[in-house]
Amino acid sequence: MSINTKYRTDEPEIMDDFSLEGDELRDALDKIAKINQLLGGNKLTLNGLKIFLSKKDKNRLLTIIDVGCGNGDMLRKIADFGNENGYNFNLIGIDANAFTINHAITLSTKYQNISYLCEDIFTIDSTKIKCDVILCTLTLHHFKDDEIIEILNVFKKAANLGIVINDLQRSAIAYRLFQLLCVTFRLNKMSREDGLISILRGFKKKELIAFSEKLNFKYYTIQWKWAFRYQWIIQNI
Repeated sequence: MSINTKYRTDEPEIMDDFSLEGDELRDALDKIAKINQLLGGNKLTLNGLKIFLSKKDKNRLLTIIDVGCGNGDMLRKIADFGNENGYNFNLIGIDANAFTINHAITLSTKYQNISYLCEDIFTIDSTKIKCDVILCTLTLHHFKDDEIIEILNVFKKAANLGIVINDLQRSAIAYRLFQLLCVTFRLNKMSREDGLISILRGFKKKELIAFSEKLNFKYYTIQWKWAFRYQWIIQNI
C-alpha cells in the first residue's frame, strides 16, 4: 500500500486524549523517550539550545521550558548537561496530561532544578511561561495548522531568547522505517498507531517556512536532521 504524504493528516492520536492514563500510556511515554534518545532526537534539541547558551554568561540563571515534555527525559538530559558544564538552569516541563506529568515528576525526583506544570498551552496564564528559551520536541505535529500559528505566537512572546523546535518530517520512507522499529522495540498498540499517525502529521520544509513567514520570524533556521527530523530554531534578536 502506497503512503500519501502530500498533505498533513487530521487523524487524531490516542495520546491526544488528555484524560488518558495507565500502564499502556506509561510504557508508550518511556518507549518514545528511548527511541528519541537512540535516534539522536535529544541531541538535536540540545544542540539547538547550545546556540542560545553560547551567547549568555554561564553564571546567569536561565529559565528553559519544555512544552509537551512527556516523561521529562529531555529536561533530565539538559539538567545533566548543565551540571557537567557549569550552567545555572531553571527547568520547567509543561504537559496537558496529569498522568504524564506525575510520571515525569516520579522520574525526576533527583533533579532539584526541574519542576512540572499540568497545563493546556491554549489556556495557560501567560505569566507562567515567561522564560529565556522554549523547547518543543515532537509536540508541534499534534496540532492543526491554525493551532500551530496560535501556539507559536504564544512562544514568540514568552521566550526572551528564542525557540527550539524538533519535529518530524512527513515522509513515506520514515513511515516504513518506523514500521520496522515497531517490531524491533516491540511497541505496544498505542505507540505503534500513534507513531505512524505522527509521521503523517509531520511537516515538509516548505510548510515550516510558510509558518515562519506568516509569523514574521526574522531570524530562523530550518535544517533536516537524522532521523527524518527538522530542527527549527527561532531567535528573538
